[in-house]
Amino acid sequence: MQLPQAIEARGVRHNTLRDLDVDVPLWRVVAIAGVSGSGKTSLAMGTLYAEGLHRFLEGLSTYSRRRLTQAQRPDADRIDHLPPALALRQRPPVPGPRSTVGTMSEVLNVLRLTMSRLGTHTCPNGHGVPPSIATQAMEITCPTCGARFEMPGAESFAFNSYGACPACEGIGTRFEVDPAALVPDPGKTIAEGAVLPWNVGGRRLSLYAAGELGVRLDVPYATLTDAEKDLVLHGEPVRQTVTVSGKNGRPVQLKVLYDNAITAATKSGNSKYLDAQTCSVCHGTRLRPEALRSHLAGRNLAEISALDLESLRAFAEELPPLLPAELSRLTTGLVDELTRAIAPLLDLGLGYLGLDRAGATLSTGERQRIELTSTVRASTTGMLYVLDEPSVGLHPSNVEGLRRTIAALAANGNSVVMVEHDLDLVAGADWIIEMGPGAGRLGGTVVAEGTPAQLRKNRTSIIGPYLAGEPAVHRKPRPSPDEWITVSVRELYNLRDVTAEFPVGRLTGVAGPSGAGKTALVLDSLVPAARAQLAGSRPPAHVRSVDLGSIRQVVEIDATPIGLNARSTPSTYSGAFDAIRAVFAAASGRSAGHFSFNTKDGQCPTCRGLGSIDLDVQYLPDINVDCPTCHGARYNEATLAVRVDGLTIADVLDLTVREALSHFGDVPAVVRPLRPIADVGLDYLRLGEPTPSLSGGESQRLRIAARLRSSQRNVLYVFDEPSTGLHPVDIRTLVAVFDRLLDDGATVVVIDHDLDVLAAADHVLDLGPTGGPDGGRIVARGTPAEVAADPSSVTGPWLASRFG
Repeated sequence: MQLPQAIEARGVRHNTLRDLDVDVPLWRVVAIAGVSGSGKTSLAMGTLYAEGLHRFLEGLSTYSRRRLTQAQRPDADRIDHLPPALALRQRPPVPGPRSTVGTMSEVLNVLRLTMSRLGTHTCPNGHGVPPSIATQAMEITCPTCGARFEMPGAESFAFNSYGACPACEGIGTRFEVDPAALVPDPGKTIAEGAVLPWNVGGRRLSLYAAGELGVRLDVPYATLTDAEKDLVLHGEPVRQTVTVSGKNGRPVQLKVLYDNAITAATKSGNSKYLDAQTCSVCHGTRLRPEALRSHLAGRNLAEISALDLESLRAFAEELPPLLPAELSRLTTGLVDELTRAIAPLLDLGLGYLGLDRAGATLSTGERQRIELTSTVRASTTGMLYVLDEPSVGLHPSNVEGLRRTIAALAANGNSVVMVEHDLDLVAGADWIIEMGPGAGRLGGTVVAEGTPAQLRKNRTSIIGPYLAGEPAVHRKPRPSPDEWITVSVRELYNLRDVTAEFPVGRLTGVAGPSGAGKTALVLDSLVPAARAQLAGSRPPAHVRSVDLGSIRQVVEIDATPIGLNARSTPSTYSGAFDAIRAVFAAASGRSAGHFSFNTKDGQCPTCRGLGSIDLDVQYLPDINVDCPTCHGARYNEATLAVRVDGLTIADVLDLTVREALSHFGDVPAVVRPLRPIADVGLDYLRLGEPTPSLSGGESQRLRIAARLRSSQRNVLYVFDEPSTGLHPVDIRTLVAVFDRLLDDGATVVVIDHDLDVLAAADHVLDLGPTGGPDGGRIVARGTPAEVAADPSSVTGPWLASRFG
C-alpha cells in the first residue's frame, strides 16, 4: 500500500477561509505565505493543527481528555490523511520564575545526571570521593575516613526539587524591603507622612511610638541624625506608651508594640516596598549548599551552568580523559547525550546563552527557538509540525541554522507546515501555498502554489516578485539631522561603556544578532532613562547620561494582544463605537447605553453580549456555538428592532473599517477615529472583531492608529520588532506609516531583523559582533548603504543584498 502524499482539506470554513479546498504535501516542508489577515494562521493553526491535535487526543482515555484544554474542531467537509499534530506558536508564554535555559532546553537534566554519576562527591567529614565503579552504588564509602553516605542522585542537584536552596526555595532571588521606597520624599517630616508604611490605619501608632523613643517628627526626614534614621528603619520591637486623641478630643494613653518601618512594610505585604535581591544564602545559584559540594572536573554545578552553551560544549568534550578509564562507557554515553542536547541550540544561534539564564529574561524568538530544539531532539516520525513564524526575533545570520533544523524534522519522516514571511526561509521550503489575494473578506483563498522556483514565475503570485529579489520598499533616506538623541550606558548585561546616538526626526533601525544588546540598549536603557528625565526623576543606575534634545514624550509600542476578551473590538478600542451608538440613540430617542453589548439595556440576556456560548462536553473540546437567542448578534430584540439607514447596530459591527468609512462618510465623529485604522493598512478589520485575536503586527498597527489622532511633534516612538507577521506588501505599508509619523514631527526607533525595514531606515545601529559576552558593542553605524559596506558589520552582508 502506498502512503498518501498530501493532506486533503475540503470545504474548510474557518474564520476567513471560504469553502477552501487545498492539498498540503506530506513529508516535506511547506510554507504558507500571504499578506497579513489573508488566512494563513486560520489554515495552519486553526485548521490543520486544531484537527490534528484533536485526532491525537482521541487516542487518550476520556479521563485524560477531561483534564486537557482542547480547541474546537474546525468547520470543514473533510480533512483526510492528517497526521497527529504539534505546534510551535509565534509567541510562547513567558516562563515562570523557576524556568531557566537549562530547564527549558532539558540540557540541565542531562548535566545533573552527569554530575550525579561522574562527579566527585563530599563525604560528611569533608573528604572528596572521586567517581568510580564503587560510587555508582546507593551507598558510598569514603576511602579516606570510611564514612558511609548516600550517593546524590540527579534530583539532589535540581533547584525545583531536593536540591533547592532552603532560603529562596530555588528561585535565586528574595524579595526584601527597599529602604529607599519607604521614604520616597525625604524633604517631608514624619508627621507629614514621610515614612509611608506608618501612614496606614493602626500602623500610625508606630509613628507616635517613634516620637516617644526620641525621633523628631517635625523636621524633614533628611535632617534626622543617623541614630534617628536607624531607629526608624531598624528599631527594636519594644512596647511603648503613646498618647493620642480620643473620639471626644481627650488624650488617651495606649500601650503599643513599636514596628520599625521595615517591619511595618513587611507586614503590609505591599509590593511597592519590595525589591528583588539576590539570595544571600545561595548567592543566586538556586541550589542548597550540599549540592554545591560536588564537583565535575573541578567545577560545581552552578559554575558549569554559568558557562555559555559554546563553552559548555567545549567543557563536555574535554571530560573523557579527565575521568577514570573504568567508567569510559558511562562517560562516553553521558557526554554524547550532553553534546547532542546542546548541538541544536548552537545551530540556531543560541550559543551565547548560559544554562542559568532566567527564562523570563529571554526574548520571544529565543523562547521559540528553544522550544524548536526540544522538538528536534524528540526524533519523532510521522508527526505534523505546525510552526507559526519560527523566524521571529532571528537575525539573518541564524536563518540558515533554522532552515537546517526544520529540514531535519522533515528528514526524520515528519511533515512541517510553517506560516512564514522571511523570504530566505520561504525560498528554502519544498512547497509554498500562498493565501490571499487580500486580507479579511478579500482573503481566504489560495492564489498560488508550487515550488519557490514556480512561484517566482507565477504572475498571480504576490510574493513571487519578492522571492525573485524585488525590494519591498523604495525609499530615499532623509538627510542628516541637526539634532541627535544620546544615551550612554555604564554596564547592563553585555553592554559596557556604550554610547549610542539616534537622529531626531528620522527613522533609526537597531540591528544585530539575538543577545547582542539591542533590547538592553533601547528598551532597558534609552526608554526608561528618557521617561525618567521627562518626569524629573533620576535615570536607572546603569545609565550614565541621556540627552533627549527636543523630545518631550516617549511612546513604546509592542505587539502584545489588545484587550483581554471578545468585548474589546476595533470599534471600542478606537472610540468609534461611542459615536456610532450616538447616531443610533439620536435616531431612536433612546440612550446610547441601549446600543452597547456591555449593558443590560442592550445586550442579549442569554449570551450577555458575547454573541456565542461555550458548551462544556467534559472530555470533548468545549463547543462554541452562536447564541440561540440572538444568533450571534449580541443584542436583545428591542435593540435589534432599531435600524438606521437600513442597518441594525449588529449589522454595523459586521462592517469592515473600509465599509464603515463609506457608510458613515457624513458623520465626522465616526470617520475621525476610523480613518487612521485604514491609513495603517487595517481597513479589512471588522468593527466587531475581537482584538485579542489580532496578530502581533495588527496589534502594533492598531496602537499606532490610536496615536495618529494626536500631535506627533517631539514624540519619540520606539517599536520592538514591528515587522513580526508582516508580508513584504505590509512592510511597505508599515514604512509609509513611519514616514507619516516623521512628517508630523516624530522620531522613530525600531528594533528589527527584517532587511527591508533596515534598508528603508535613515540610520542604522548594528550591535554585535555576536550575542552574549562577545556582543554588546556597536560594530557599525550610519546609513543603510554605509552599514552594508562596513566590513565590521554583522548585518552588512545581508543588508547589501537589498542594494543589489
